[in-house]
Amino acid sequence: ILKLVYEEFSSPLRSQPGPKSTHFFYGNMKDIWNKEPAVLHQQWTAKYGPTLRYQGMAISSAQLNRLYTADTKAVHHFLSSYNYRKPEMARYTLSRIVGDGVLVTEGDIHKQQVDINNPAFGAPQIRELNEIFVDKSIQLRDAWAAQTGHSGSARVDALTWLSKTTLDIIGLAGFNYNFDSLGTEEQTELGAAFTTMFKAGFMMSPIRILQTLIPAFRFIRTDLDRVMGQSQAVMRRIGLQLLEESKGEMAQDGTFDRGHKRDLLSLLVRANTSKDLPAHQRLSDDGVLAQVPTFLVAGHETTAMSWALFALTQNVAAQTRLRNELLTIRTENPTMDELNALPYLDCVIRETLRIHAPVPSTLRVAAQDDLVPLAHPFTDIYGTVHETLQVTKGQTIMIPILGMNCDPAIWGPDSMKFVPERWESQSDISTPLPGVWGSGHMMSFLGGPRSCIGYRFSLVEMKALLFTLVRAFEFELAIPASDIGTQSAAIVQRPIIRSDPAAGNQMPLSIKLYNRPCTSSPRLAPVVMACYHCRRPAPKWRSTSACGGPASCSPHIHANLFRPHVRLRFEFPWL
Repeated sequence: ILKLVYEEFSSPLRSQPGPKSTHFFYGNMKDIWNKEPAVLHQQWTAKYGPTLRYQGMAISSAQLNRLYTADTKAVHHFLSSYNYRKPEMARYTLSRIVGDGVLVTEGDIHKQQVDINNPAFGAPQIRELNEIFVDKSIQLRDAWAAQTGHSGSARVDALTWLSKTTLDIIGLAGFNYNFDSLGTEEQTELGAAFTTMFKAGFMMSPIRILQTLIPAFRFIRTDLDRVMGQSQAVMRRIGLQLLEESKGEMAQDGTFDRGHKRDLLSLLVRANTSKDLPAHQRLSDDGVLAQVPTFLVAGHETTAMSWALFALTQNVAAQTRLRNELLTIRTENPTMDELNALPYLDCVIRETLRIHAPVPSTLRVAAQDDLVPLAHPFTDIYGTVHETLQVTKGQTIMIPILGMNCDPAIWGPDSMKFVPERWESQSDISTPLPGVWGSGHMMSFLGGPRSCIGYRFSLVEMKALLFTLVRAFEFELAIPASDIGTQSAAIVQRPIIRSDPAAGNQMPLSIKLYNRPCTSSPRLAPVVMACYHCRRPAPKWRSTSACGGPASCSPHIHANLFRPHVRLRFEFPWL
């Protein structure tokens, strides 16, 4: 206690302005956990400026006195150096789920992993994966169309369905493994192990909290630890099989069949065994294998896509404009270049990631004493103006990603609103943010050496999903918008229903088959059932007699539909 008191009174942050503690133990943490991140950011920065002190939990001086800054020069300084690391507690929590992959490691090991991973996430490699993104998007579209039945409309939990879709995508694109989550209710062995480990990894209990805060408690083995250990053993066994398959296929001539092995793991193996790579820079098999859980966790994230559909339900004009643009592409299988050539689709995705950044903030801990430059000098509680910021070793720093994305000083008074059109005039935006993507105006993928290496993968996947779904359906929110919130104290801002938080994360949407206005008469019914296996349409067709009216007939079912190996495929005549 005496040490804590001494550190409190000797901290250079003691003179820093900031909000008063609201709890003797939690400090200001409950405000951070319970309030909307961007709203709290605006309240604090309006009163204390972009750089301030807030109170963490009363565990140590570094936790008690925390630095909060949205100063662009300071944030750039923090993100561009390995001297500011992820907190040990966060690394411990992540390592239980993903192991020692690129999300967890620091310093030279992290540099080594990034150098090996980067070639797999380049634009040419993502272009080759685009077919997987589109195929799985179409499979999701067909599954939702089947839900609509005779009425042409249905209620779906978009988050659950998108989670299945992205798991299938990362399985095939990540390591050529077919989870088939959209095709069957039964989980594969790897899928079951991953689901168990993912859920168990984020479960909280008193002993788990103590293990996170106090390393000595990590030697205590709980039932949850044993369950996670079993799941990790399954993932390691299957991961080794996949790794050996990739290495075996490459061993023939040092290359992969371009049409067969394009998954990220195979590209990682190829980069790791390149003749141009010095032996001391190569990853061990364990190092390569450690990336598989990272691929799964990062690639399985569906938060941004769920919020994109939510945002489009709240801005019908944007949804209509987007659909009209997407329908100008006369194919349901667009290339990556065709997707990237759609300007309004790009605006919608940028705006979604701006106001619905999946991770609202990030923490860093100083590895050494430092003097940090500031774009905006601050005045301490004694009236002294400071043009630099003194940071001591062990100091915890919060970087408000979402708060900076939604800063009214950058985006104006409507900074919290979903307005895709703002991206059509980027010349009006003058304040640069240190982000790896977003033309210097967004931090959703961070910046510097710890920026998200898979951002291209995420963007093209998101474009393929929106392209396919918005062309086929009209979206409305199934409940009042005020009842949609985010989970308190969550690392990732997944949606929940405020009136029923115990139901877990979900995004309930009402979907309706889109009836495109016709230009000639008669026309085919907007959706026709066909055999997924042979794609032959139903034997009889029914058409409407008047131009522009919705089709009133029910879809006809192919005679082969009820054979066990045949699935439905919905054909949209105008797509």
